Amino acid sequence: MTSSFTRSLIDVAMGRAPADMVIRHGTWVCVQTGEFIPDTDIAIQDGRIAYVGPDASHTIGLHTIVLDAESKYLVPGLLDGHVHVESGMLTVTEFVRAVAPRGTTGLFIDPHEIANVFGLKGVHLMAEEAARQPIHVWVQAPSCVPSAPGLETPGGEITPEDVAEALTWERVIGLGEMMNYPGVAAADPKALAEMEITRRAGKTIGGHYASPDLGRPFHGYVAGGPEDDHEGTRLEDAVARARQGMKPMLRYGSAWQDVAAQIPAITRLGLDPRHFILCTDDCHAETLVGEGHMDRVLRHAIAQGLPPMTAIQMCTLNTAEHFGVAREMGMIAPGRWADILVVDNLNDFRADLVIAKGQIIAEKGKLLIELPEVDYPDWVTHSVNLPRPLSADDFRILVATPASKVKANVIGIIENQAPTRRIVMEVTVQDGELRADPERDLAKLAVIERHHGTGNIALGLATGFGLKGRCAIASTVAHDAHNLVVLGTDEEQMALAVNKLAEVGGGQVVVREGEVIGLIELPIAGLMSQERAEVVAHKAQSILEGFRLCGCTVNNPNMPLSLLPLVVIPELRLSDKGLVDVNEFKFVPLVEG
Repeated sequence: MTSSFTRSLIDVAMGRAPADMVIRHGTWVCVQTGEFIPDTDIAIQDGRIAYVGPDASHTIGLHTIVLDAESKYLVPGLLDGHVHVESGMLTVTEFVRAVAPRGTTGLFIDPHEIANVFGLKGVHLMAEEAARQPIHVWVQAPSCVPSAPGLETPGGEITPEDVAEALTWERVIGLGEMMNYPGVAAADPKALAEMEITRRAGKTIGGHYASPDLGRPFHGYVAGGPEDDHEGTRLEDAVARARQGMKPMLRYGSAWQDVAAQIPAITRLGLDPRHFILCTDDCHAETLVGEGHMDRVLRHAIAQGLPPMTAIQMCTLNTAEHFGVAREMGMIAPGRWADILVVDNLNDFRADLVIAKGQIIAEKGKLLIELPEVDYPDWVTHSVNLPRPLSADDFRILVATPASKVKANVIGIIENQAPTRRIVMEVTVQDGELRADPERDLAKLAVIERHHGTGNIALGLATGFGLKGRCAIASTVAHDAHNLVVLGTDEEQMALAVNKLAEVGGGQVVVREGEVIGLIELPIAGLMSQERAEVVAHKAQSILEGFRLCGCTVNNPNMPLSLLPLVVIPELRLSDKGLVDVNEFKFVPLVEG
């Protein structure tokens, strides 16, 4: 803030000038001291807080907007410390439209999804849109694009030089999640260079240690410099990270729900909660529209036994301090942005009124302001490049063996978790090929390179989805390289699904018995839609309903589907180049021996 701006806050606080807005008679949720302070007034000037105290009548002028909180709680705006906007299948603007009325006034986004499609120019596109929002949207420079060099084919690449450039942009807050945890432990030059550039810029290094191994590789990773981690799924993960000086980010998204397993680090073991952060990581549009965003996370955390004050600190002050922006946000205090929620019941947290940057932006879940209109360049909507339409033959798994049965490496999904299992299954050979076997919950899997038109296709097998009948589900949301992934029980249905996505420019589709029964078009990088969140949610619901009609009962199955090609989370994945053992970071054959 400039000295003249600071003076205006002082003049309001002293009563020498009137405030723009005054909130009266609220209960101050003072996260910086852990107190609930009744009969509190707040005076706001030029979007900032000028005064917080028992009586702000001296700041009220002829044109001051005066709101009566009626003893309701005055809560700092909620911050999501780690989120991929693209996972909501929404643009930045439409994501904000969905979450701001729920009380989210700050996002720390890592756009490594679009970076894998378009490189640095995709990140710049997101940062430019972020800067135009009525809430705070900070951007992290993606660190691992591609996430696993040599093991997949992305559309773009981020170099240390790109990171250095991005860190000079106004809205870039730090380095995005360092997913190459084996590389950090092995002192990989690219990983070390990106972290050193971030350190020199005085910004935060995001972490991503997805291995259950808390031995030397974990200690090597922490020594490398990542400062937070959202990949913990067990109590011991949260404890280890906190003890080593990292900020455990406990995530509760659409599919990854790791709060309940880790929260006993605070509630049972008594670890200091001021070092813990709540986040979502990945939230689908239907979750945002139907259940909420950080307000949903808060309700869940409180239901797990966290005191409301502690839970609120974990998605306000803790987050702001971690990213070095506590002078700007994260608490209700003078000089900070006036990001304030009026809430009636902290145990059933729902924002009655949302104020962001001193402006009333939402009431009772309804947005009251207009959001910026964004025009996207043509290159953004042309990202699905297949050299030809595919046929059933492209998905046949041929094996050269006289044996009637073979042992195959099969990807097994784990419901509500990102890791997979490497399962060795005995599979029958029929007419020289391996086929899907719905009776044994065995489906075919393919990943098709879609960025450069190489025609590269890798084939595999997956279990855990429970597909029945002749069906297939395809998606251009396929972390992290975002090639085209398709899962199915029948080769013809798989070809139909893939060709449909090529026709509409990307998205997700479900095909059953030759008919499209679920479709969401995602023309922006094959990842996002410009449509409103509720429209996207409705279309996304058609995908979930399509899964169910195909026999799948997994919670949010499109998330584990989209992660089947993610070659940085154990144990077994399929990229466009082949089957990858993530524990060893090497290719393995589909058929053993």
